Amino acid sequence: MPVIGEYGVTVEDSEVGRRRALRALGALTLASLIVGDAVRTPPAGAPVAGRTSARKPVVRHPHAATPPHSGWPSSHLKARHQPVRSLIDLAPAAPGNAIALTIDDGPHPEWTPKMLDLLDEHDVRATFSLIGIQVKRYPRLAERIVRAGHQLCNHTMHHPIPFNRLPARRVTSEIVEAQGRISDATGVAARFFRSPGGSWSRRVVHTADEHGMIPIDWNVDPRDWSRPGTRRIAQSMLACRPGAILLCHDGGGDRSETLKALRTVIPRLKRRGLTFVAL
Repeated sequence: MPVIGEYGVTVEDSEVGRRRALRALGALTLASLIVGDAVRTPPAGAPVAGRTSARKPVVRHPHAATPPHSGWPSSHLKARHQPVRSLIDLAPAAPGNAIALTIDDGPHPEWTPKMLDLLDEHDVRATFSLIGIQVKRYPRLAERIVRAGHQLCNHTMHHPIPFNRLPARRVTSEIVEAQGRISDATGVAARFFRSPGGSWSRRVVHTADEHGMIPIDWNVDPRDWSRPGTRRIAQSMLACRPGAILLCHDGGGDRSETLKALRTVIPRLKRRGLTFVAL
């Protein structure tokens, strides 16, 4: 006479019956696991289904502060094959009044500390695009950027131009070596990549994505690196609209005009109701 066992499976005395019962039990267990996985929310940083390459985990130094988490994984970019030039190109979307200040070519021993002091004075979080060779020279400045709560962006090891015309192997080495320097100095891996001079190609974008970084560009460029004057820098940045990614510099030369312009620009943009966000 058949016996009703666990999970409602009929267990026969014969060997055939026992095998059938085990198969039925296995199917029910597998189904319960599948249902459970479907309703569970994947942990932050988990690979997205369908991706061909896994994201590298963020490496943290025991004494380094955690930078602000980007809410925009590259798997959710509206354009996977071109750099992001506006906050509206990211998903989920940034707040409607958000703008992002990005600061390139540091860290610099004179201008980066002054930039950090200015941002702290106005309670602004920015994104710093770091050059690996500068990080190698001034690792404590790079760590200070992270401790202040700013976001990091990989800006290659040596800032070669035009970057998009370099051989594939050189593109990879510039990105990978810079990422290693940034991680060693700060304890975190940069989540973003910016190509020197904004020179992009499919290869450059793909390489950044392959190494777990979102390619980021800009849509407001005051050309402050050319020192056009404080007034022109300020006018260009004040013309920005919600969703803008603004470019300026703390490295590559005398940045006194940039700092002076930002002392006017930041409070005026805030009075317009715009909010600075770190990427």
